[in-house]
Amino acid sequence: MKRFGSLRGSKKRKDQGRSSERRKSEPHGLLASGLSSSPSTPTQVTKQPTFPLESYKHEPERLEARLHSSSSPPDTGQRFGPPPGQSVAKPPTPAPTLCNTSKAAAPPQPPAASEGMLEKLELEDEAVGESESDIYMRFMRSHKCYDIVPTSSKLVVFDTTLQVKKAFFALVANGVRAAPLWESKKQSFVGMLTITDFINILHRYYKSPMVQIYELEEHKIETWRELYLQETFKPLVNISPDASLFDAVYSLIKNKIHRLPVIDPVSGNALYILTHKRILKFLQLFVSEMPKPAFMKKNLDELGIGTYHNIAFIHPDTPIIKALNIFVDRRISALPVVDESGKVVDIYSKFDVINLAAEKTYNNLDITVTQALQHRSQYFEGVVKCSKLETLETIVDRIVKAEVHRLVVVNEADSIVGIISLSDILQALVLTPAGAKQKENETE
Repeated sequence: MKRFGSLRGSKKRKDQGRSSERRKSEPHGLLASGLSSSPSTPTQVTKQPTFPLESYKHEPERLEARLHSSSSPPDTGQRFGPPPGQSVAKPPTPAPTLCNTSKAAAPPQPPAASEGMLEKLELEDEAVGESESDIYMRFMRSHKCYDIVPTSSKLVVFDTTLQVKKAFFALVANGVRAAPLWESKKQSFVGMLTITDFINILHRYYKSPMVQIYELEEHKIETWRELYLQETFKPLVNISPDASLFDAVYSLIKNKIHRLPVIDPVSGNALYILTHKRILKFLQLFVSEMPKPAFMKKNLDELGIGTYHNIAFIHPDTPIIKALNIFVDRRISALPVVDESGKVVDIYSKFDVINLAAEKTYNNLDITVTQALQHRSQYFEGVVKCSKLETLETIVDRIVKAEVHRLVVVNEADSIVGIISLSDILQALVLTPAGAKQKENETE
């Protein structure tokens, strides 16, 4: 297990960033290599940021243990890169690449990083009397994306000249759900390849089990992007390591994306991929030490959090191709599986679709959902459910511990009532209070 770097290390990173020799030794672009920079020991500083949990100042071992428990899993995936010792002096070859990113390689902070939306929260005496409703928003504003990046983690990067099929096989082999795309001509990252792309290809080109999906077998990533994006092309949404976690949450929800690459604006290096799950888990580490807002004790029905109308679902005998069509047409990420009595018995998510690539069964999408779910790569403990009468505090704790992306809201008969997602929760914890606070300020 790897450790997070210090949460209070903004000044350490500044000192670290001033080392020009360190910067010059960094490989540019993070590409086509399995190279990783060795961690360095941050410079000792005596003054720490004040937010938020002063009790941790006196309990360093406890903080260390909690951060240790949330670090990335060991790197056991298959590596796609040049053999050790081989120097890389050119842009990536058209092959998947596994990169080990280290927080020691983080960029120096620009002078303006401490201004504007990146301001640090200072809990002064006069702040004690303020409303606690925006405490999570202030927590997010006080931490940078850099704080959430593990000390060491793997990052898979694809060149756009790589074949689509090989790219999806590489995602499966490395146990990741998405990878940044590097375009050699532009010498920059131009997008992300995700499981949604795999679903879109199957949805668009699948005909029958008798007809091979040529586009999946032969197309390169760049060809697929040209055909699929066409006039809908949008620049890659990314964020700087010096941006606040509040900005990250806002960007994820506003752009309706699930993965946000952290890219150094100076070197162009990709450092990490932020997700809703990672951010909420980080927040949960400190929730017990912060004042608890009143809305955390309210239930879902009172707060109106989640989706409760026109819920899409499927049956155990629904063909996979029909489920994929619903994913694309409704732009949703999971489908509850409901039996004849209306009871929720399973859930089929976008992530389950990647098993079709793992099992190489994507040429027959006429099989049922039940048949497809027999090939789950991980043990399935059942659908994680909740009730509309449970409090938001309970919901947050359950979704973080279960490490899922959504909870199925059911009634007493176990029939589906709605869906509450990580995005819904972050919206309620961070953005909604922020909006309310902004209105209060405008009124004053």
